[in-house]
Amino acid sequence: MTSSDEQLLPSTRRALLHRIATAQAEGRSPSLAAAVQRQGQVVWNGSRTCVDGHAPDADTQFRIGSLTKTFTAVLVLRLRDEGLLDLADPLEKHLPGTSAGDVTIHQLLGHSAGLGAESPAPWWERTPGSLRPGLEDVLGEQSRMHPAGRRHHYSNPGYTLLGALVEAARGASWAEVLQNEILEPLGMHRTSPQAQAPHAGGWAVHPWADVMLPEPAEDLGLMAPAGQLWSTTADLLRFAAFLAEGDDRVLAAASVAEMRAPAAAPESGDWDGHYGLGLQVVRRKGRTLVGHTGSLPGFVAALWFSAEDDVAAVVFANVTSGVPVGEVAAELVGIVAEAEPRIPDPWRPLPEVDDELLALTGPWYWGTRTNILRLTPDRGLELQPLNGQGRGARFTARPDGTWIGLDGYYAGETLRVVRNDDGSVNHLDLGSFVFTREPYDPAAAVPGGVDEDGWRGLGS
Repeated sequence: MTSSDEQLLPSTRRALLHRIATAQAEGRSPSLAAAVQRQGQVVWNGSRTCVDGHAPDADTQFRIGSLTKTFTAVLVLRLRDEGLLDLADPLEKHLPGTSAGDVTIHQLLGHSAGLGAESPAPWWERTPGSLRPGLEDVLGEQSRMHPAGRRHHYSNPGYTLLGALVEAARGASWAEVLQNEILEPLGMHRTSPQAQAPHAGGWAVHPWADVMLPEPAEDLGLMAPAGQLWSTTADLLRFAAFLAEGDDRVLAAASVAEMRAPAAAPESGDWDGHYGLGLQVVRRKGRTLVGHTGSLPGFVAALWFSAEDDVAAVVFANVTSGVPVGEVAAELVGIVAEAEPRIPDPWRPLPEVDDELLALTGPWYWGTRTNILRLTPDRGLELQPLNGQGRGARFTARPDGTWIGLDGYYAGETLRVVRNDDGSVNHLDLGSFVFTREPYDPAAAVPGGVDEDGWRGLGS
């Protein structure tokens, strides 16, 4: 139950209902369920159905298809954080004997390993997994479509390999590891590899007539880590909160942030869409959304969240095609974010003053370019060009008294304070760039030196 302060305005709720009602009617889906979360609280649930009095609710399972990949990616990142593997490791090091042993774990996570998009025929989504009993049955004879590391090419078999990697490292089935390491800690008790009542049935709707055909719900076998799961809107919003903030019981915030960062160049022409490590990253109407879409015969699903707005949305439909759930979920996020913008947290001063850090703040010059250095609440620093033109970055403190860049051009670069013999600050060194208190300060160690005649005018 949310408090009255957390409820949406009636006009916002009506706009959300109108959007999903339109999606269900125009997409001709037997049913559609959606939910929105703001600042960690579920603020709206909605559904539409063709059956009077039988609409799905937040506890009704739908199949989520490739949203499953995000769960598999979390399991792999957990192995990395425990020191059991490195993302740069070739697959062969941990899962020997496959025809894809030379590709790296990072490439598999980000779909840049060059593997095929699908397993060999028959269509794996609509046939029993028992038809593909081994990994080579999933990969097929022509498993490589592109050189590894060159481009993004979505691969379902790639996530089968990652699931097998998890099983080899843990000595347990993918489903067991998933249950123990993600679902239980996050309280996702209505997410499962097999359907659990109440759940929606999957349907295909004829493209030219208002008639339906039931779709089979196959056990995908080895392909399960790529698309097996069933879930509810309530459970996926819990998962969205985890993907936004991290949870030390599952994966630390820094590792979740790593998943959200683009891992490979986008598909040609799609500069508004990237893929991280098990997460899609898209731009919609100036807003960055992170999450995943999914589909299996009879079902489509989408989960998006905006970290800036602190809003997440989930949309399910039990139809093979017709409902653009990714676009609908993005629009639900936009409706809430635009109609009821996030109210900033109150400004508060730092709990204590660090005079040494405070003395570093203010203007610094790289040559003649003016930059402002600010102190952040976590003892980090933020460097930004004064006029907005140039390179800026955030930095986090390290135990040795330096700072490491978190983003932008300086990501991973070291910022350090260079002092004179008397302890006073001479300059800042950022990846060999010298920042001084005055433009080309003659008292600082400026590379190449400073002309001894100093600044001059036209008549000099």
